[in-house]
Amino acid sequence: MNDDFRTAARATAQLVADYLDELPSRPVWQPMDPAERSALLELTLPEDGVGFEELLKTVERTIMPHPMGNGNPRFFGWVNSAPQPAGVLATLAASAMNPSSAGGDHADVHLERAVVRWIAELVGFPHPAGGGLLTSGTSMATIVCLAAARDRAARNAGRDVRQDGLAGMPPLVGYVTGEAHSCVRKAAELLGLGSKHLRVVEADAEGHLRLDSLEAAIAEDRAAGRLPFLVVASAGTVGTGAVDPFEPIADLAAREGLWFHVDGAYGAFGVLDPQIAHRYAGLERADSLALDPHKWLGVPVDCGCALVRDAQELRGTFSLVPSYLRDEDAGGLGWFSEYGTEQTRPFRSLKVWASIAHRGRSGVARDIAHCTGQARRLGVWVEQDPELELLAPVETSIVAFRYRPAGLDEEAVQRLNSLLPVAVQQRGRVFVTGAVYRGQEMLRACLLNAATTDADLRLLLDEVKSAGAELLDRGRTSM
Repeated sequence: MNDDFRTAARATAQLVADYLDELPSRPVWQPMDPAERSALLELTLPEDGVGFEELLKTVERTIMPHPMGNGNPRFFGWVNSAPQPAGVLATLAASAMNPSSAGGDHADVHLERAVVRWIAELVGFPHPAGGGLLTSGTSMATIVCLAAARDRAARNAGRDVRQDGLAGMPPLVGYVTGEAHSCVRKAAELLGLGSKHLRVVEADAEGHLRLDSLEAAIAEDRAAGRLPFLVVASAGTVGTGAVDPFEPIADLAAREGLWFHVDGAYGAFGVLDPQIAHRYAGLERADSLALDPHKWLGVPVDCGCALVRDAQELRGTFSLVPSYLRDEDAGGLGWFSEYGTEQTRPFRSLKVWASIAHRGRSGVARDIAHCTGQARRLGVWVEQDPELELLAPVETSIVAFRYRPAGLDEEAVQRLNSLLPVAVQQRGRVFVTGAVYRGQEMLRACLLNAATTDADLRLLLDEVKSAGAELLDRGRTSM
């Protein structure tokens, strides 16, 4: 082994360890200096190579000082987690091996079978052999699952959609609520279903799918000659973390012959918290579940997972290997490339294994419960503060709220809260993002980091009110 590489590898490990240690004392995020931004954008292709030492200096000086911020315990934005240290270490080892995890008889393939089963066991989803695979994220996992749903629906209608396509078929119709993640619509569009045939059904006041609205929409579509085939529920909506009622949805899907898919990208792992596990009753009855180990499990990006009840639906949808040429090693399951869209596949399973194994099931559950408990506490504090307003019940670990000081009309409150997220972010002490829920501009705090403390939550609320007051003062001054 080249001594330069050994020296650089040790230095890299030290740099990464120092970076992780120092995160809590750094600003969560700060805008990049325009000159530094331009320097990156305008990098020239070097004619001659540079050594490991110089490469590492560049990483240390120009890259690592400007993080997204999601490793910090005061990062409450989007659904981006801090990386599990064990997963960081495993990522280096996986990169050194650099296999294609499409299939074959090597460790990464068999490890992926195991960790996919672990994920299913963590959330209580049935796991037949071959009933899932790791993907780049839930966006891709959703495409994989909905493709299987589409092919089953077409087959039941007497069509081979892989051979004949959708042309000439009655429209296949799926059902979602207005809180469904955009990846579901993207999947419908990419699979040729058309977004206009992904019908938005009403949700109740707390964001849950309404069964009466779903039943009415299905009846209307059947009467019009369309083919209802899919219902998508959420195990934690992206806006407020609401969990749909899985049991009655599963009953309806069974009666109507619909594929029942659950988007569990962020929230499915909430089932590990005994305080909220009841919300997930019926999750195990879904036909498919898409979720992201790189969210609440803290697996370094990228890593999603598609789980299905019937492994043959996946293989029948994606396999392009003639049956007489299939490699039936490893229990007759064939290659992972027969179950999804990727052929050359990265070694994702090692970082999943490390991130889970380092903590064990009890440690993972403890981290999840810490986040949900902190979210409930934050929700109570919001409700107790006369200048703040909680906009939705706290069901998982997302808190939807807004700043509403006395004396402002609704228009002014809307305008103020639309400006607040960026104002808070630029101060650098905490990071929170905004969204619109039921027409209301809001702040959306997502808690995924088990290192987040009560003091961090108090600081979040203080920063929101302080930044909001500054915006109000600035507005009065400019009048």
